[in-house]
Amino acid sequence: MKVLGVDPGLTRCGVGVVEGVAGRPLTMAGVGVVRTPADADVAHRLVLIERGIDEWLDAHRPEYVAVERVFSQHNVRTVMGTAQASAVAMLCAARRGLPVALHTPSEVKAAVTGSGRADKAQVGAMVTRLLRLSAPPKPADAADALALAICHIWRAPAVNRLQQAQAQARTAARRTPAAARPAGVSRTPAPVRSTTRIPKGTS
Repeated sequence: MKVLGVDPGLTRCGVGVVEGVAGRPLTMAGVGVVRTPADADVAHRLVLIERGIDEWLDAHRPEYVAVERVFSQHNVRTVMGTAQASAVAMLCAARRGLPVALHTPSEVKAAVTGSGRADKAQVGAMVTRLLRLSAPPKPADAADALALAICHIWRAPAVNRLQQAQAQARTAARRTPAAARPAGVSRTPAPVRSTTRIPKGTS
């Protein structure tokens, strides 16, 4: 499995590609940052991010794209920029028919370090260890992108099994005859027939 992790941001959008499967050593295929000038208008910056992610997709041809799920912060302006960059990453992946997975920061931290409250230094250290790198990737956005890819590789089997189980349950429910459904399942009531007879000669 080859996954492109994207840590969205307007100024620095971290990107990292990791190959491997859960339970086996992982390999980093590439890591970097897509940068945009802070003094440029937002529309132009989004175009630059799109071009940068497209280049990474063309160069590494991943099977999946993992993007950090945007969460609420006190700085609304930062949230908006992050959400816009996240949308661009998802658009680039969808245009190529690539499945996109969203992971929250706490999910990524827990998957990589074992704690959902780990700081960036701890994440960078564990990424370095897991990928057998000589030093933590810089800046932190790049390390976070690799952490996203690692998180998806490790979580994908469990998520896939859950989705398959849910799909099988829905299929079984559609195929189950009404008479075989457990008690409590609503059924269309049969019409009630009156058994009262009126004697002849009475009105």
